[in-house]
Amino acid sequence: MSLKINREQLVMTAVQGSVAPAHQWAPFEVGAAGEIIAWPSTGGITYNVKVGDSVFGWAGEHIEPGVSATLTHKNRKCEAGFQFLSCCGNEVRVISGAAKGETGKVLGHHGGVEHLMLQFPDEILDKLTCDDKFLVKGYGQGLKLLDYPGVHIYNTDPDLFTAWGLKETADGKIEVPVHVMVPGHAMGSGIGALSVTTGDYDILCHDEETVREYGLDKLRFGDFVAVLDHDNVYGRTYRKGSITIGVVIHSDSPLGGHGPGMMTLMSATGGEIVPVLSDDANMGAVLGIGRFA
Repeated sequence: MSLKINREQLVMTAVQGSVAPAHQWAPFEVGAAGEIIAWPSTGGITYNVKVGDSVFGWAGEHIEPGVSATLTHKNRKCEAGFQFLSCCGNEVRVISGAAKGETGKVLGHHGGVEHLMLQFPDEILDKLTCDDKFLVKGYGQGLKLLDYPGVHIYNTDPDLFTAWGLKETADGKIEVPVHVMVPGHAMGSGIGALSVTTGDYDILCHDEETVREYGLDKLRFGDFVAVLDHDNVYGRTYRKGSITIGVVIHSDSPLGGHGPGMMTLMSATGGEIVPVLSDDANMGAVLGIGRFA
């Protein structure tokens, strides 16, 4: 029996954005180990970084796969609607230029820079320019599990949610496929943010022992992950026994307090969510995009 959701009550709203300029934050930056770097970072159209790739090993930091989009770069701090209404798995359509009419999928949103990451096949990426515009069918905010009021869902397209592979257990819990389980003490930048419907927060991977113990080195763009003892119901905070499920949206970073970014998808404080490890727990694998195409 499939989980019952309130699909008929969800509102679908068009939101429009354009390519966010590639950004250099400083001439040089200093990593947590004292290393000096001058690397690519956020923004632009990134051709060779895909959903399904490792978030590690790039000569870059906070790298956003595919197309980084904003409502307007100048006023990006005021564009909560563009991020808020755009959910993981939503359809996005190119509405200008040589690729006009082509479609892709939303990966997720990145706080601070207020970027939305859009995923397209290579043949479409090659036609895009930094002047192009995109229309997202924003669909998913307000999604609920009708029989599990203690499970809060954010930023998730209902079709992706249905195809994800969640299962009810005999004792009234929900098994959620994830690729990695992250300990609560390994979460950094973004903790304390009030809204979980825009932005993300970072998984800290600077402690080698923690990375080995929890297999954090397996993290890929698009992975579904579980954060243990973290409550994202009304903001991001530590709460013992809570579980938060998210999707990985940007690469690792050497900067102190930063690491691979994770956008919130689900959270519960009452033990309703049971994360289950799976190699296929990635939004790209579910939708057949990126390295899974």
